[in-house]
This record gives sequence, C-alpha cells and structure tokens, in this order.
Amino acid sequence: MSNGTTTLAVAFEKAAYPLGGHGKRNADVLKEAFREIEGSLVSDMYGKGSVIEDFQQQMAEQLGMESAVFFPSGTMAQQIALRIWSDEAGIRRVAYHPLCHLEIHEEDGLKELHHIECVLLADANRLITLADIKDMQDEISCLLLELPQREIGGELPSFDELAAISAYCRSNQIKLHLDGARLFEITPYYQKSASEICALFDSVYVSFYKGIGGIAGAILAGSSSFTEKSKVWKRRHGGDLISLYPYIVSSNYYFQKRIRKMTQYYDGAKELAMLFNQCTKAVTKPGMPQSNMFHVHFGVSKAVLEPILIGIYEATGVGLIHALRELGEKSCYCEISIGDRYAEAPLAQVKAAMQMLDQQLSNVDNVE
Repeated sequence: MSNGTTTLAVAFEKAAYPLGGHGKRNADVLKEAFREIEGSLVSDMYGKGSVIEDFQQQMAEQLGMESAVFFPSGTMAQQIALRIWSDEAGIRRVAYHPLCHLEIHEEDGLKELHHIECVLLADANRLITLADIKDMQDEISCLLLELPQREIGGELPSFDELAAISAYCRSNQIKLHLDGARLFEITPYYQKSASEICALFDSVYVSFYKGIGGIAGAILAGSSSFTEKSKVWKRRHGGDLISLYPYIVSSNYYFQKRIRKMTQYYDGAKELAMLFNQCTKAVTKPGMPQSNMFHVHFGVSKAVLEPILIGIYEATGVGLIHALRELGEKSCYCEISIGDRYAEAPLAQVKAAMQMLDQQLSNVDNVE
C-alpha cells in the first residue's frame, strides 16, 4: 500500500511500464519530430507556403476529400465548420450529442461567438440513432457526429447505421459533419479506410495530438468551396498565425510514425479490457473496446482505489491508470487510451498487476 504522500498521476509516471498513451508530453516530442529537419526549412506564413500546403494536400488525399485546411485547434475548426453550414442553409441551428465536445468543453463558444442554437439528440448515456434524427422536430442545418463518442467510453454505431444516417441527411438537405478527433483510431473496428468513413460526411475534422501524438493541430476537410470559406473564418478567429510549421512538422512526423499502428493499439485495448473485466468490482464500457480507448468503472470510491493502485504500481512496476474520476459515494471510473507504451510492457507483469488488483478489490468490503 502507498504511504499516502504519492499521487496517482506521479506513481503512474514513475512506474517502469505505464500502460496508457505514447509517453510524456515534454520537449522531447518536438525534438524528435525535428531531428531530421534541415535548418533550411522555410516557414509557412499566414497559411501560405509549401510546408503547410503540401501537408494539407496530403491530408485531403488521406481523407478522400477535395481540400483540407490546417488549424491550430479542433475547437476553432469545428465551430467554423458549423458556422459555414448554418450560413449556407440560412438556419442557425445544429444538432449533436448531449456530451459533444462543443457542448461540455468549449464554454458555449458556438452559441456565444456564432449565435447558433444547439439541439441535443439522444440520451446522454447512448449513441445518436437514425430514429432520433427522424423524430427530431427542429429544422437544422447540420448534424455533428462524434466517432467514437468519447464521453461514453468510445462507443461507435455500426457502419450500416452510419451509412443510413448519412443517406437520410443527404435526402433531407442536412449537412453531416464528422468530429473525427480520433478518426484513425476507429479504422480497425470498422475495417474501413479513413476515406471510406469520410465519404459519408460533408466535412470532417481530425486531431493530430490524440492517437497521433503530435504537439497540437487539426485538419478541417471538405469541398474546395467549403475550405475556402473556412480560411476566411480562420483569419477572423485569429487562427492564421504568422507560422504554424512547428505543429505541422510534428503532426506530419507522428502521423507517418503511427498511422500503421492503429490496429496494434486497438488489439492492445481489447486485451487490456479483457483483463480489467476479470477483476472484481471492475467493468469496462463498452464491454469490448471499439477503438484504442475505453472506460473502466469501479464499484469502489476513488479515495479507496487510489492507494490500492499506487501500491500495485510500486510492487509490480506496472502503471494501470493515470487518473480516476468520482462517480458516486462508492464508485469511480477512468479513461484509458492505448498507444506506444502498452507494447513495451511485459504481458506477464501486466497480468500480475491485474491479479493483485483483483485480490485487493475482493477484500475492499472486508476493510471498509
């Protein structure tokens, strides 16, 4: 057991084998990306120059879209996408999930900056379905779908359901936008390429600091007319920095390094989830991960579980969880995203840590 002076996050990073993510987000991430970059590399300037234009073209091709624009943040890119579709339709109303990033993490930016009304579809604990969209009473310009739906454990609709939603939106003049922050991470589950998934959407945003592991940055892609409008809004939002090349170089470097590892990450997530589901008082959501990320819910409080985990990290050298969030008096949960680090951990040690967790959780009722 821990002596009570070490926090869970510190113990996780001190462990020989922390299981989640790619590693610490420190200066080495940028140094590695620039290691083989010539000093003669010419910076982009206000969205112009080969370093940004070549990357935008590369990503447009990867996503199967006509054009793409690099943004410093996904928050900016997505608000702009919904503004463009709202202006085109003449309808200042969009729809998305109650736990959409724009609804819970952006201080109402879409509503305050763009005066766009938001319709919340479906129950917060489940995915949006075609039935939800058909039952909607409000006229909307655009429907935003997040794939995977992060706040409920990374759940995904079936591809057939997704295709049916796309067909319905197109037949009813509703633009369909993809919050694809973790788009590349879902390709193994669907057994589809990124471009095959994006073909169902009118516009798409992808992130370069989540599963890809870059410094920061995002791509917004769609038709050429759409992206030209997005460039105007990017300038209005202050997103046309004099140069974005540190973000672009790191995005391109880590994209090339990790794009072929998405199946590895997905398989690691499934393996680890199976081990968690064998532990007393632990259950993953979803039961089997549908991307490289999932949630684990525990039937004990955060205050009880944290010292147990710290003790396991110190005894086995395996860091299972970085942080816990309270759910109730006797429940908590965590989010786990699998990246490069999981493959570095010996499976025998991971299993030993899980067995210790199972034993400790089995004794919780006797201790409380």
